[in-house]
Amino acid sequence: MTMAFLRPHSLSCSSAPPFPRIRGRRRVQIGKCWSRSSSASLLPICKAGPSRRDALLLASCSAITIIFPTPGSHADIELDEDVKMALLVDDINAYSFMYPVELPGKGFSFKWVESRKPERYSSAAPLSPNARQRIVSERVDMINNLVISVSIGPPNLRYLASIDKNSWEARDVADSVLSDKSALPVSASQRMTESSVLDAHASEVDGDVYWYYEYLVRKSPTTSAQESNLYRHSVASTAARDGYLYSLNASTLSKKWESLGPFLQKSVASFRLLPPTESYVPPYKDPWRFW
Repeated sequence: MTMAFLRPHSLSCSSAPPFPRIRGRRRVQIGKCWSRSSSASLLPICKAGPSRRDALLLASCSAITIIFPTPGSHADIELDEDVKMALLVDDINAYSFMYPVELPGKGFSFKWVESRKPERYSSAAPLSPNARQRIVSERVDMINNLVISVSIGPPNLRYLASIDKNSWEARDVADSVLSDKSALPVSASQRMTESSVLDAHASEVDGDVYWYYEYLVRKSPTTSAQESNLYRHSVASTAARDGYLYSLNASTLSKKWESLGPFLQKSVASFRLLPPTESYVPPYKDPWRFW
């Protein structure tokens, strides 16, 4: 990487234009500052004028660019006027999504903690006793009771018997994922009592089919869940690759859905499977490996 130096008054970085929506692209430009490293360096680099001095540009140039981020890397980007989003790219499992970090107009910041760093399917934490559905990454905001996680698992043949994914119904995909997320070995009828799908639909994005669904879970991991009408409200997006389902799930308490739900929906809508790189580990590879 090459750093350019110059007198502070000769630096000229234009203001960043509105950020375009990302659809699986790996190279992003904001303003006229570029990163020339393939290792997701966060050091801004700007073109220098004819005079050069050893003045570090970090304090002078605010725009940054990420080119080919490393697994689990992040980049702050402005999605729209209402919410500032950050991009997460997981090259181990080849997917990306955005999550809310700040509401500039309201002076509100989310308090995210990365509870599970991106990892391969074979070593990921199982969501049920049969270990079919596993969490490969997760981040939580304990203050606002928000959870965003990505899980991977094979289709449940009870709901998705056909090998042709283009024939799958969105509701069946939702039932397949939710049935393998239950923490207890319950029957299908009991699982349906535990969670209710409110809406499900499919959409094709960049040649891939994504199934979107919204549902309620009649339980909550908080001590405040004494009220019988307090549920977790969730939205999810699922896509299929290599015979496995990749799902992004975002949830909060039902009483907070009206204020925070729209931002979780933006996050779910941004979920994309990415072209595999050398770092990609298919879920079926080395199932015995747990590190």
